[in-house]
Amino acid sequence: MECDVLVIGSGAAGLSAAVTAAWHGQKVIVVEKEAVFGGATAWSGGWMWVPCNPLAQRAGIIEDRSQPRTYLEHELGKRFDAPMIDAFLDAAPRMVSFFERHTALQFADGNAIADIHGQTPGAGTGGRSVIAAPYDGRQVGKLIKRLRKTLRETSFVGMPIMAGKDLGAFLTLTRSWRSLWHVGKRVSRHLLDLAVHGRALQLVNGVALVARLAKSAEDLGVLLWESAPAKSLVHEQGRVSGAVVDTVRGPVTIHARKAVVLAAGGFANDIERRKALFPRTPTGHEHLALPPLGANGDGLRLGESVGGQVADDLHSPVAWAPVSRVPYKDGTFGHFPHIIERGKPGIIGVLASGKRFVNEADGYYDYVSAMVAQAPGEQVASWLICSHVFQRRYGLGISRPFPLPLQPSIDSGYLKVGNTLEALAQACGIDPQGLSDTVAEYNRHARLGEDPAFGRGSTPYNRKQGDALHGPNPCVAPIEQRPFYAVKVEPGCFGTFAGLKTNEHAQVLDNQSQPIAGLYAAGTDMASIMGGYYPAGGINLGPAATFGYIAGRHIAGVTEYE
Repeated sequence: MECDVLVIGSGAAGLSAAVTAAWHGQKVIVVEKEAVFGGATAWSGGWMWVPCNPLAQRAGIIEDRSQPRTYLEHELGKRFDAPMIDAFLDAAPRMVSFFERHTALQFADGNAIADIHGQTPGAGTGGRSVIAAPYDGRQVGKLIKRLRKTLRETSFVGMPIMAGKDLGAFLTLTRSWRSLWHVGKRVSRHLLDLAVHGRALQLVNGVALVARLAKSAEDLGVLLWESAPAKSLVHEQGRVSGAVVDTVRGPVTIHARKAVVLAAGGFANDIERRKALFPRTPTGHEHLALPPLGANGDGLRLGESVGGQVADDLHSPVAWAPVSRVPYKDGTFGHFPHIIERGKPGIIGVLASGKRFVNEADGYYDYVSAMVAQAPGEQVASWLICSHVFQRRYGLGISRPFPLPLQPSIDSGYLKVGNTLEALAQACGIDPQGLSDTVAEYNRHARLGEDPAFGRGSTPYNRKQGDALHGPNPCVAPIEQRPFYAVKVEPGCFGTFAGLKTNEHAQVLDNQSQPIAGLYAAGTDMASIMGGYYPAGGINLGPAATFGYIAGRHIAGVTEYE
């Protein structure tokens, strides 16, 4: 086979590169090792951090590029890479505009979403986030069967729930007739889709992003090959010119006249590299990675095989997320990411000592970073503690809020319960006196809506994570009504930061920091431009889609913006 551009991987980065290159006249092939397209993107919330984006500007949120740049300068410190950051800030809004004007990828705004660290100079209070607009799966046609479904643990009977108004309706359905009506319509439509089509067709979040990009690629004539892992790169006469790919019909050599793009999803499930790079992971198994098993370092190994260098000196090699193990009746386990409930009023996180260790309403990366740094002993873990009224209103992990039943989560051992805090502590292996003292001290201030220990509710990001219907502090309420519940939380991740070193054109660099001819990387196969920090939600997918767009344009020889 011959093409102009071969893309290895089918998440946001790979599909962005493929669509961009194809629109600019290139013949493109995308190969995906798994049986479905979408990678970790399909299991994600789908948010992208894109400062100065067109949707914000149309809403009247106008800011100079220097503001997010200042924010990143302070957040990244000595790991601030000016050429990479400037390339991102220049191209990101143009990426959104390009897809809006020329493809099936349309967006919804996240104009109310603040940057995580509101006290940092340049932090945004909104207007820097976008997400793929909801998509009717019927518009994808037969391709829908080849796309990855939503992560089981974050869906409702297979139905993805969009952050924002959609999620808000689910969390307030017992407090609002409007919310009840919204949820009723969503669920009824979903059940009909399940009965007729066997899957969700109201696509939101990461599955909507993948579906819209895949449809755009198909419309532009991109060849999409699933179950086709790339086994080796073709490297001849000083340049990468293709790859050997396994297919159901046997090995195929694909010759790429212009370039190969590595976008295979990083190394979240590469046990050996986790063991080498992750902190407090002596065997490589002490980690609950959220990406699909196929994200196991293929792209990094392919890049290294032709001289590419993996950046292993970042602040963190991993995009941390707090995760709990979900036991199933067949003996398997799923992974639930604790993103939503930590900022709600009436919950705290404690270590085995029973003591709090972090502002629970801060970012998921911040929560796990603090846990890794402070958890005593060999095992890194914490417990999220709440009262009965909290669980019934917001849910706790996979144990859903009212009207869904609690007992299955208790029977499986996932949800720990105690009529007293001491009983709950014993069930979890937490120091009983430590937990009792911590909750008493927390409650003393929480009754006034205060948290002097950690300042919950003190930033716009905190307050957005809280409950706007609760006052005076949307993030703080006492933990008083028995029984009490707990879920064990362990270090997990949305993906990895340590990837191949590239330049501002997404070209992979060799050990002399020179571009390897014909080889590009994007997404988590590319070293994070954030230097291993997590300053805002969407700092994985925003750069992934942007540098895919940058790579596609550079390969096609496009220098001027439309």
